[in-house]
Amino acid sequence: MVTIRADEISNIIRERIEQYNREVKIVNTGDEASQTISKKSKKPQYSRFTQQELPACKPILTPGLVITTLISIGIIFVPIGLGSLSASEHVVEIVDRYDDACIPSNGDDEAAKRERLSFIQNAKTNKTCIRNLVVPKKMKHPIHVYYQLDNFYQNHRRYVKSRSDRQYRSPGSEGDTKTCAPESEVDDHRPIVPCGLIAWSLFNDTYGISTKDNPIPINKKDIAWQSDKNSKFGSNVYPKNFQKQDPVGGGKLNESLPLSEQEDLLVWMRTAALPNFRKLYGRIETDLEADEKITVVIQNNYNTYSFDSKKQLVLSTTTWIGGKNDFLGKAYISVGGTCLFLAIAFILTYVIKPRPLGDPAYLSWNLNSATR
Repeated sequence: MVTIRADEISNIIRERIEQYNREVKIVNTGDEASQTISKKSKKPQYSRFTQQELPACKPILTPGLVITTLISIGIIFVPIGLGSLSASEHVVEIVDRYDDACIPSNGDDEAAKRERLSFIQNAKTNKTCIRNLVVPKKMKHPIHVYYQLDNFYQNHRRYVKSRSDRQYRSPGSEGDTKTCAPESEVDDHRPIVPCGLIAWSLFNDTYGISTKDNPIPINKKDIAWQSDKNSKFGSNVYPKNFQKQDPVGGGKLNESLPLSEQEDLLVWMRTAALPNFRKLYGRIETDLEADEKITVVIQNNYNTYSFDSKKQLVLSTTTWIGGKNDFLGKAYISVGGTCLFLAIAFILTYVIKPRPLGDPAYLSWNLNSATR
């Protein structure tokens, strides 16, 4: 059995204390004493932020505060929802699907699909289509003309990345086409301006609207975002080698106009987040009376038949919430109604079975096993 004497124990303790004092240095600054740990320590520097000692608002959720908040949200949201629904009901829309009516064959078998593709891809076929529409209610100007595409995934990763913003902004960067594949260069390695799949697939159906044989002009000015015209597309960048090789994608561009003035392109280049979307084609600056018959002459050029997409022409008025949108009003009413329902439920609970605020008897460790 090994025994240790008292003087040996005191020597060991003294050595440990001296070792600790060598590792920890105490530095006094003014009235405060702070400890600087040796390089081995990973203790972070003190701050009120890291120690969560900053001033904070910590409201106590009393029944009165919760009920008042819920009632306030309900009183605010329900009228906004009703106003949104009312405004949406005042929007007058004409929606006409024409892709199936402006094609020779409407069957779903393989032969019909091949016939549709052959028709739309043949540059010699007459693709003029006439549609007769009736105005359901009086439409006050400005009347917005949209084209709507369904099942068209502009948010596909390769499709979205196939563009060159530097090339679109500056003529000195017209050779910057590395991100534009496969529509980056023509066969003799000259760059395409604007390059990329988005520009290549530009929508190229056209619409001519008339009533009683009187043409109605469609204003296509200022249909694109002003920021796109001023910042994203240069006023001295002109189209080059665009749609000059097979296969041809969509619409062609005027090579005498800079990209910033070709607003159909700018509207198309702002890609949609969802597969079903509308894009602005132009505006009608005159009123259309109720029950008035209008004739739409459509050039059905855009190929949506190879991927089972749909094309629709939309004429729509606007209100203070924009176009027709019932979802916004229903969402406000749902949230407001839910808050009012919860407020009433909390009031009944508080009246029927009240409990003192902060009663320690309801703490878990104060409850007996029978009430758990």
